Amino acid sequence: MAPKSDSTEGIVLNFVNEQNKPLNSQIVADCLQKFNLKKGAIQKALDTLVDSGKISFKEYGKQKIYLARQDQFDIPNGEELNQMKEENIKLQEELDGQRKAISAVEGEIKALQSNLTLEEVHKKEAKIRKEVKDMEEKLTKLKEGVTLVNPEERKAVEGMYFETVNQWRRRKRMFKDIWDAITENSPKDLKEFKEELGIEYDEDVGVSLQSFIDLRQQGKKRARGL
Repeated sequence: MAPKSDSTEGIVLNFVNEQNKPLNSQIVADCLQKFNLKKGAIQKALDTLVDSGKISFKEYGKQKIYLARQDQFDIPNGEELNQMKEENIKLQEELDGQRKAISAVEGEIKALQSNLTLEEVHKKEAKIRKEVKDMEEKLTKLKEGVTLVNPEERKAVEGMYFETVNQWRRRKRMFKDIWDAITENSPKDLKEFKEELGIEYDEDVGVSLQSFIDLRQQGKKRARGL
């Protein structure tokens, strides 16, 4: 006669059958704490179930191992196993599809969360309008001939620019003198020698000293005309 499902033996038997794997009394006691069963009662139930043939029992030294009786389970044949494998594959494909769908929905949620709220849109619009207004006022002043840079700042910038161009010209001349002295009697191809040393002329990097000198002269003319 099978134990009642709500009795200690019934609870322990159902658990052992559901787990269907080797268990010791401590594992069973830990897992059945929610039923407020004491370990001694669980041990007694396990021994009673073994004696009545409801579960199997093996002893390894001092360790007692309890197992569900395997003859109570239906063991599938080869055809049933193949069918179960096919069903498992289908379920796995459905699971992958669901995961992709969830991922897509999560992506849409993140995209929506990254969008600006109506209040944020209004704030950004107000900021842009102010920037446009400031730029229009600046453009108007430029058209009217209003000087936006004071003379002191202009003079300081021009002085720095002129000094930089002068330094550039002096160093360019110094390099040419040294280069000519080194390569005067050199048997090497000058282009290959230059590449070997990693030397680049202004023209190699798309700049021209003369263009900066011309710009400086134009600045001087404009200054005299003011």
